[in-house]
Amino acid sequence: MHSELPLLQTEIPGPRSRELATRLARVESRNITCLDPVPPIFWERAQASNVWDADGNRFLDLTAGFGVTNVGHRHPAIVAAIERQAQNLLHAMGDVDPPQIKVELLEALCALYPGGVPAKAILGSSGSDAVEGALKTAQLVTGRAGIVAFTSAYHGLTLGALDTTWRPFFREPFAAQIRKRTSFAQFGVTESVLGAAQACPEPVGAVIVEPIQGRGGERIPPDGFLRALRELCDQKRWLLICDEVYTGFGRTGKWFACEHEAVIPDLLCVGKGLASGMPISACLGRAEILDRWPPSHGEALHTQTFLGHPLGCAAALASIQALHHEGWIENSAKLGVAALAKLRSSLGNHARVRDVRGRGLLIGIECDSGDTALQVCTRALERGVILLASGDQNQVLSITPPLSIEKEILDFALGVVIECFPR
Repeated sequence: MHSELPLLQTEIPGPRSRELATRLARVESRNITCLDPVPPIFWERAQASNVWDADGNRFLDLTAGFGVTNVGHRHPAIVAAIERQAQNLLHAMGDVDPPQIKVELLEALCALYPGGVPAKAILGSSGSDAVEGALKTAQLVTGRAGIVAFTSAYHGLTLGALDTTWRPFFREPFAAQIRKRTSFAQFGVTESVLGAAQACPEPVGAVIVEPIQGRGGERIPPDGFLRALRELCDQKRWLLICDEVYTGFGRTGKWFACEHEAVIPDLLCVGKGLASGMPISACLGRAEILDRWPPSHGEALHTQTFLGHPLGCAAALASIQALHHEGWIENSAKLGVAALAKLRSSLGNHARVRDVRGRGLLIGIECDSGDTALQVCTRALERGVILLASGDQNQVLSITPPLSIEKEILDFALGVVIECFPR
């Protein structure tokens, strides 16, 4: 499964994408997909690091579909696993009469828990689900509702998770519904956590942190930050929740970003790259923590209809196996070093660039403004390279390609990004 260079046959976006945008506007809430002033491209198929749109144009994907397709789009082993599972069982009753494959996935996940400590899990469908499970667990275990989160944090948009998400853009329209039990510390500054805890409206039971922030702008804290946070949580008897929905499963060059500092969290939220294309997530945790939930006697306190969905479990197992056996985590670490060197050499002194940072294949180019980032994204798309902007002001170019991307393909795509900066 090899990636190819872009091949464009129409203007971008093409006529078919423009037609689909018109149709979409008639049937979808106008808050979901941005259609103005220029419609998006509409994806039709994908493979490896390539995406084809409805007009037949071939692109290089530097987003991995929001950091999801860690082992590449439509990895053959994942497609085959889904097909096999679909022949036998599409749906089960995950919290009543579970599918066998749910057991197999949970065993594989718990075996990956940082530090090799005994672990258990709660499955979900999205990253927000995983965070909700972690927040509920913290409440049950500590009896304290207060949470410390961090500036620029993104933990999801469901109401519980939204209370721990920083950006006012997401919070303010729903301020009346948010539980307001979270206080925010400065990301990367351990000393600010105590002040945030004192300011919290409720006694603190847990700290939730992204070891490296993703949607917040590929922000990497100083060395030792996560380790100091672990020590502080131990001192204060707070649970440490690591949200690795974005950074997990090899994105930063290790299975989990917390392993860069050998930190063992109490709870670990995963999703996105877990299944490389299917919607499934998990709140993992040390077994002694998860065992504080009461046993089920026929009704579960935290569940959903599609918990442990067989197709999602099959895809996740296949993706984990591909990461184990195909070397993509090592590829992420190696390519990330080379990519950072290339970008820093070319853009380090650029007038429109404030910083170039990253770890593994989680790389951010911080621009002087959101307008600059948007301009580069637009120009890159017109040349066949798909980019996203991140950060509180959408001022960071987010580079998160599939971990399986070939070096020469990534070099080409980064060259396009560099050339798209205004001079």
